[in-house]
Amino acid sequence: SYMPLSAFEELNRRQMEAGLKIFANPRNSAAGSLRQKDASITATRELSLWAYQVGALEGGPDLHSQSDALSLLRDCGLPVNPEIKVVHGIDEVFAFCTHWREHRHDLDYEIDGVVVKVDDLALQRRLGATSHAPRWAIAYKFPPEERTTTLLRIMVSIGRTGKATPFAVLEPVFVGGSTVGLATLHNEDQVRLKDVRPGDTVVVRKAGDVIPEVVGPVLSARKKSSRPWHFPTKCPSCGEPLTRLAGESDTFCTNLECPAQRVQRIVHFASRGAMDIEGLGEKRVVQLVDAGLVADVGDIYALEAPSLIEIERMGALSVENLLRGIESSKSRPLSRVLVGLGIRHLGQA
Repeated sequence: SYMPLSAFEELNRRQMEAGLKIFANPRNSAAGSLRQKDASITATRELSLWAYQVGALEGGPDLHSQSDALSLLRDCGLPVNPEIKVVHGIDEVFAFCTHWREHRHDLDYEIDGVVVKVDDLALQRRLGATSHAPRWAIAYKFPPEERTTTLLRIMVSIGRTGKATPFAVLEPVFVGGSTVGLATLHNEDQVRLKDVRPGDTVVVRKAGDVIPEVVGPVLSARKKSSRPWHFPTKCPSCGEPLTRLAGESDTFCTNLECPAQRVQRIVHFASRGAMDIEGLGEKRVVQLVDAGLVADVGDIYALEAPSLIEIERMGALSVENLLRGIESSKSRPLSRVLVGLGIRHLGQA
């Protein structure tokens, strides 16, 4: 499902006339429209879709190829992308990808690449799939859009495992369909390799059109007074020494009582891929930790309405929704609990 650019522009025109918020890009608008609990609002958003695969077929014609399946969908009256093309050989694949890299903005919807698939369904079955993706399809991603802006300062965040990740605070810039104010710098070695410094004019892009990252500095614009940035020696959250093990690129705060780690462990436990506790996002977790109500994930299940009501900006409705979300999480399967505990090397797969 997607929102055409023309529909997106019309939606924002209506939003402006009604004095409502303007949407940043069609992708976020389409996702937000689908998440709407009021279906009548979703119905006004002019969403479209492309049917791209047959999930199951009982009776009907035998299908021998992906192109046969798409023809069947088209004959059934379903919208199939008119730009789909069967090509022969890698040279024709490359020519098709190159054409759409140059003409991506001619379409009435946003694309970030071309998907190339083996057409023969029997070959698809023989090739199989990994736990993450089919072996018979691959995405040719277009180079991400790049913009320049000012790097205001470099800060370090502490994750649930204690990993210290440097990130750039930027003069907000519109890139890849949304406004970016923060961008990852990955680790100490990457900062040193790129030699980005506070005050630099930097090139920013979205890796995979999703995660903002700093590509590097514009050296011609660097001030003579500029000095290299050095990774801190102490944790910005708890003040304990940061440690980098020999042969590793990551730096860690090893203090398990570090407030930042505690918050992130609880946030991960409550996240959608784990226990999916509605109403328990990062800001709420910080409030609960600061109030002394939660120190670890077990404390979540001891929360009660009277103590929650006393927290600033937590009204009766917010408390009710949070307690309902906590109660619902008790029915999650053991696999989700294990993911929520954040055990190293134990992911969803």
